[in-house]
Amino acid sequence: MNKLNAIDWVAIILLAVGGLNWGLVGILNFDLVATIFGDMSVLSRIVYAVVGVCAVYVLAISVKLRKS
Repeated sequence: MNKLNAIDWVAIILLAVGGLNWGLVGILNFDLVATIFGDMSVLSRIVYAVVGVCAVYVLAISVKLRKS
């Protein structure tokens, strides 16, 4: 049985946070990342990029997640 490691959990949590942010954008037209770090600032772009990388990572480990 494959267990999730710390990197897996961090990726899942960041992906969930990103999903919640997109939910806020879609429902309330409120971008929490832009509010905290500035509209398309370097920091907000880094956050968006990291969440995107986490999404790709979680897709890549989805087989392991299914077996856990």
